[in-house]
Amino acid sequence: MKEKAIGFFDSGVGGLTVVREVIKQLPHEKIIYIGDSARAPYGPRPVDQVQAFSWQLTEFLLKFDVKMIVIACNTATAVSLSSIKEKLNIPVVGVITPGSRAAIKASSENKIAVLGTLGTIHSGEYEKALKARNPFVDVLPLACPKFVPIVESNEVNTPNSKKIVRESLKPLQWKQYDALILGCTHYPLLRNQIQQTVGHSVTLIDSGAETVSDVSMLLDYFELANSPSIEPKHEFYTTGSVAMFEQIANAWLGEEKRNIQHVNIGELKDEEK
Repeated sequence: MKEKAIGFFDSGVGGLTVVREVIKQLPHEKIIYIGDSARAPYGPRPVDQVQAFSWQLTEFLLKFDVKMIVIACNTATAVSLSSIKEKLNIPVVGVITPGSRAAIKASSENKIAVLGTLGTIHSGEYEKALKARNPFVDVLPLACPKFVPIVESNEVNTPNSKKIVRESLKPLQWKQYDALILGCTHYPLLRNQIQQTVGHSVTLIDSGAETVSDVSMLLDYFELANSPSIEPKHEFYTTGSVAMFEQIANAWLGEEKRNIQHVNIGELKDEEK
């Protein structure tokens, strides 16, 4: 059981920000990752559609007999985590609770901004999670629907991306907050632009990176941690372009030869293409 892989799924490449932390903090764990770039972004989609996609990706990972599943997508976590946890007999981890916990700890003024997709922000899950830990916290949610397409098209370091970040964050310009949750695992790839825009007095919280602490804790609790003597061979799958996935993976995880394969998940209807 310990030698089995941990499964990760995301709407695209954003979950690689979580994978990077797993490789750093839990180097002996095998990773199987599926990114649904063909149907990204999930944020604007109806809830029932995101739930259906999340189940398709979960079922894909279960074929590998994984020992744990990490929903490395805030939108999918917001609408699918509870139902997936109820039906599986392995640990399932989302990214919202760890990010909220870290933000409460980082904010001395109890004023926290949250960036997310339309789906994540409309769900209100971050506000619920934050107020469950501190009912007096002020939460400033802001949907940034243009961020995911920038990352998925590998245009993070372009003048256009910097312009879009500045324009998207204008609603926060005169607001008071000292912590900001990057409530989408794609957003850390835009971290530099976001930090420059909001200023260095604001602490950025990477919800995906914080999730690795929960993964580590559950591995220890259920005695699932892999042996240090095992060198894992990770597997990556994408419903989109393998070449684009590889470019982004090399930029974020370092250049090396990776096992990246294209897969088809579900049937894409005409209105979904």
